[in-house]
Amino acid sequence: MRPRDEHKEQQIRQKAIEMIVAEGLDGFGVNKLAKAAGVSPATIYIYHKDKEELISSLCVSVAEKMMAFSLRSFSPDMDFAEGLKVQWRNRLEYFMECPLDMEFIEIMRYTHFYEKVTAMLTVSFGQILGVFMRNAEEKQQLVPLPFEVYWAIAYAPLYQLIKFHNQGNSYVNSSFTLDDKLMEQTLGLVLKALKPL
Repeated sequence: MRPRDEHKEQQIRQKAIEMIVAEGLDGFGVNKLAKAAGVSPATIYIYHKDKEELISSLCVSVAEKMMAFSLRSFSPDMDFAEGLKVQWRNRLEYFMECPLDMEFIEIMRYTHFYEKVTAMLTVSFGQILGVFMRNAEEKQQLVPLPFEVYWAIAYAPLYQLIKFHNQGNSYVNSSFTLDDKLMEQTLGLVLKALKPL
């Protein structure tokens, strides 16, 4: 059995993400991936049991990387406004540095491959953000909400702005760019919406 080559493995994973973003899952296959990565199909099977396992592994590793990045300098004990701002800045920075990861996860979110990601996020991410939410509610900085409603209000506006930025346009603006001023303005509206009356 040939030894694992971390550089080659990373190259295969990166090419797989690029192919899935460019062509979707329907256009993705091990033979095409091998050609794009400059390896033989047998080499891919050194690292992954089959195509399904490769895609599932990619989903989990990209999600873990995003989660770790979004939790930098964050503590569930922070005041709500400060903690949400740290989360927004981290997520924005990650998506600006790794736009392919964002597009990849968006594609995968609506497939069965994302089930493992959801389970992982529920356990690790959900626990941290759950404590953050409970602390903010106890400090009367956050209106009590189901987690899903909180998530939709707290993060969906940021993700939509990032999508507009990555596309370079919005529905009415042909040259949209997300900057700190727009992010701060939007975050202010989100904090206002989540604050108890």
